[in-house]
Amino acid sequence: MAVEVGSIIEGKVTAIKPFGMFVAVDENQQGLVHISQVANGFVKDINEHFSVGDTVKVKVLTIDDAGKISLSVRAALPAPERPEGGRGPRGGDRGFKQRGDNNFRGETFEDKMKKWLKASEENLATINKKQNKRGF
Repeated sequence: MAVEVGSIIEGKVTAIKPFGMFVAVDENQQGLVHISQVANGFVKDINEHFSVGDTVKVKVLTIDDAGKISLSVRAALPAPERPEGGRGPRGGDRGFKQRGDNNFRGETFEDKMKKWLKASEENLATINKKQNKRGF
């Protein structure tokens, strides 16, 4: 069977290194799954996900002129479900804590901009008042 870019195939994990894992795609060829392509989300240690000898589905990403094969487990997985609100693993809240009425969920960009502009104008007015009292 010829290995082709874009195909999803089964292979066997032959070695695990800190930077990725090697997967045999046929009797004569193996490819590398970089650590960033092992799973959806951050992977600190590949050994927590796979072991040598495991059978794994991979997608062939590239084959360079030297014949090196780049593979991805992540690309062979179904797309992760997005939480309600359409925010995926990137571009979400990013852990920011919000206070009071600064909760912008469910608002349009324009609504957010209006609130931000109003808050900015109020802050600027407060600064100007303080400077006027000090005689600047």
